Amino acid sequence: MLRPTLGDFSSIVCFKAAIEGMEETLGEKTIAIALTAAGRNRGKKLAQELGLVGTTISLDNIAYKLRLALGQDGTRLCVIERIFSEDNTIKVYTSETLCSANEPQGSTRQCTYTLGAVWGALEQIVGKRLQGKHTESVLRGGTYDVFEFTEF
Repeated sequence: MLRPTLGDFSSIVCFKAAIEGMEETLGEKTIAIALTAAGRNRGKKLAQELGLVGTTISLDNIAYKLRLALGQDGTRLCVIERIFSEDNTIKVYTSETLCSANEPQGSTRQCTYTLGAVWGALEQIVGKRLQGKHTESVLRGGTYDVFEFTEF
């Protein structure tokens, strides 16, 4: 435990207020780049912590392990619903993402930190450089926040 009284978790409201403040000060694009990079760094460390670097486990097993680490029993960043490969693209379906929390329907908010965390973990696990993008959003009519990754 990092803090004896308050525990390891903090408020989504406070985290998002920090993001909005940085966006106002430095601009949305700059902060999106920084948050994605920070997420990738966290994801890489997570894959190392889980002992998954360079393993050859299935995408179903990757989804299971990331769901445990990032979901309700982990850091609560998001729920990894499923991961599968289609036409040389790895698709990751997520829900309850930190980035989409408390955003109004129709918001243009992208999942930057969450995308980055999944991206960094996947790169370490599959041992390949990937290009990632947020392709579907619960904020714009999607059932899930979907991230797609292709080999770079």
